Amino acid sequence: MKVLITPRGFANYGLKEVENMRSKGLDVYYNNTGKAYTKEEFYNLASDADAIIVGVDIIDKELIDNCPNLKAVCKFGVGTDNIDLNYAKEKGIFVGRTVGSNSNAVAEHVLSLMFADAKNLYNTFKEVKDHKWNKPTGQELSEKKLGIIGFGMIGKRIANYANGLSMKVSAYDSFEISDDDAKKYNIEKKSLEEIICESDYISLHVPLVDSTKNMISTEEFKKMKNTACLINAARGGVVDEEALYKALVNKEIRSAYFDVYSCEPPTADDKLLQLDNFLLTPHTAARTIESEKRTCKMSSEIIMENLL
Repeated sequence: MKVLITPRGFANYGLKEVENMRSKGLDVYYNNTGKAYTKEEFYNLASDADAIIVGVDIIDKELIDNCPNLKAVCKFGVGTDNIDLNYAKEKGIFVGRTVGSNSNAVAEHVLSLMFADAKNLYNTFKEVKDHKWNKPTGQELSEKKLGIIGFGMIGKRIANYANGLSMKVSAYDSFEISDDDAKKYNIEKKSLEEIICESDYISLHVPLVDSTKNMISTEEFKKMKNTACLINAARGGVVDEEALYKALVNKEIRSAYFDVYSCEPPTADDKLLQLDNFLLTPHTAARTIESEKRTCKMSSEIIMENLL
């Protein structure tokens, strides 16, 4: 049985897992090109696959119909917005996720973005390189209000880190947060509107589904503090980027730090990227040596469990 692996991380961190799958009799093809597959390359390689470990490549009805042998798909991560889950279920294809494999990496990335904002790190690094010696005054994260929207594994890790910084942490989730979890992670349960209105830092950790598309838009920005910083390390599309641009230009909020974007990579003339108070990392929050190794191991185990 053929297993196709599209994420490039396997070439660097998952060769042990590749050999393990091969030792079990699986015919494994992994991406060692150093580049993302084109759609045509992906379709050709996937056409006779029994299983696919997939990163950001699109697995839609067209792709599934192109793969008559396909029995299992595992997302190299947790977000499945690039996979047609309903059609996969209709065709009897198992879809797995590597839940928790990169939670620590993303949580640390979010923390680094908060520090970058509070301490003016990007501008000061850049200015010193340009032989300038300005000394802007930053702020402390201690005692600031952090609102976490989406209280899954990543949100809980962020809460732990923020508690260590003496931040005042509140959280909202579409599912009820238990009193035990609220006590364990030292957070205050609040409504979505309360978090939007009261927080100094707002960190998004929700999937991209119909109910979350553009969940942060014009009305939400009008309710935020004008000193607020919005952080999105969840999915592009949960923030209305046109509304965000207006909010930043009009000083309705102070800043926004994103790791995800609706169009990746953004175009060269993207107007948000022209703003000094908007910074974007290239969807790297989950990418650490440790998380890549964990994700390789978990995804290969999920595939083997469902094929063998």
